[in-house]
Amino acid sequence: MATHSLFLLPGDGIGPEIMAEVKGLIDLLNARGIASFTTDEGLVGGAAYDAHGAAISEADMAKALAADAVLFGAVGGPKWDGVPYAVRPEAGLLRLRKDLGLFANLRPAICYPALADASSLKREVVEGLDILIVRELTGGVYFGEPKEIVTLEDGQKRAVDTQLYTTSEIERIARVAFDLARTRGGRVASAEKRNVMKSGVLWNQVVTRVGKDEYPDVALEHVLADNCAMQLVRWPKQYDVIVCDNLFGDILSDVAAMLTGSLGMLPSASLGAPDPATGTRKALYEPVHGSAPDIAGKGIANPIAMIASFAMALRYSFGLVDLSDKLDQAIAAVLARGLRTRDIGGDGATLVSTREMGEAIRTEFQALLG
Repeated sequence: MATHSLFLLPGDGIGPEIMAEVKGLIDLLNARGIASFTTDEGLVGGAAYDAHGAAISEADMAKALAADAVLFGAVGGPKWDGVPYAVRPEAGLLRLRKDLGLFANLRPAICYPALADASSLKREVVEGLDILIVRELTGGVYFGEPKEIVTLEDGQKRAVDTQLYTTSEIERIARVAFDLARTRGGRVASAEKRNVMKSGVLWNQVVTRVGKDEYPDVALEHVLADNCAMQLVRWPKQYDVIVCDNLFGDILSDVAAMLTGSLGMLPSASLGAPDPATGTRKALYEPVHGSAPDIAGKGIANPIAMIASFAMALRYSFGLVDLSDKLDQAIAAVLARGLRTRDIGGDGATLVSTREMGEAIRTEFQALLG
């Protein structure tokens, strides 16, 4: 049995609390002899700044590079609002993405049947929702140069951000989307703004070519990003896989997240390019929610997004698809029993703590393992 290495970065706020529930799952799998994991743990974000004066230390960065996958909690909080921009807590995550070459961000939006009424949309709009947003993560306007604020001759200031994409950057994220669509519903929607942006024109051209030449079995449609946002609220189940650039992916994935009722429910994966020799990818898995400093330490945070992120690691980094499916089934079973953390609580729900939710999911998971 292969042994997989995981590097854990709990981070700030509720990060350590939700990561503790994943540690319990790792211990369970190791104890049952079903899978074999070794783990190490480091600091990131504000915790790393307090200890090292940086958002992630060089030693922990090296451990992240050496691991088979990184599990990431959350970073940030008002305590670090005044630290220099270059070492702000979020810089740790940005460096991990950059140094690990994590160009593909996968953001599933799944509405569990038991939570359909928790969405702000009507039950029939979101019940059974299962879409996947594939966001390009290392290019576009967030990284393009020049990026600056300059003072003009008349004393005004001018801010510049540059939207920049190359053919190869678009090709590789398109292939990720098409490959994933082949394992799902066989449909890709490519979102851009070709009507007003030259980068959108190139994006449209490249995705069209890749789809036609390499994935003729996958249906491709193009949608303007603003219209895609509207359609996600109107009838999200029309989509299967949505692929988009860094900026639009950031926005659309947050829209999709709220269709499910709570950010506390949604995981994500960030993947690098396959290694030419081994075929493995560098990868980082994290919940999409923030550090929630207002509830940190109270034991009421929702650990499901962190646990589901571990399920994604089982699937995409370790090929343990059956275990990933069973963990997702365990989450659904616990929700069907009416157990809820405060963020998803409703009429008739049984409110439980972070630890109680984690324990309930582990109990269901163990039963499914047989």
